[in-house]
Amino acid sequence: MYAFLLTILVLDGIFLGIVILLQSGKGGGLAAVGGGAAMTEGLLGGRQATTVLTRATWAAGTTFMVLAFVLSIMSSRAQQPESVIQVQAPATAPSSTPQPLLPGGAAETPTTGTESGTPAPDQPGS
Repeated sequence: MYAFLLTILVLDGIFLGIVILLQSGKGGGLAAVGGGAAMTEGLLGGRQATTVLTRATWAAGTTFMVLAFVLSIMSSRAQQPESVIQVQAPATAPSSTPQPLLPGGAAETPTTGTESGTPAPDQPGS
């Protein structure tokens, strides 16, 4: 739904730009600020007739603003705030307890005999 609305927004923006560029200039602007007939016509004159391009500009502009507002709400609700620093722990824990490692790199195994790790010699009768 988001991608569809975003596509409509982009197409509407292109259409809005084309419609604005097709319109003729009104002749006012900054030139009317200095005075002259153009300023009094703008203030005291009657309304000009609304053309198809003017109505299309208003419709496309309104559609653009509404779509931009809806997409901004949709994008802000889609993302939950996350911590950049915090790393999530692995989902599965090891099934057995880890064995301590010896300096040689082998895991400690239970042995019988002396403390050096070598098995005791078989001593019959003792």
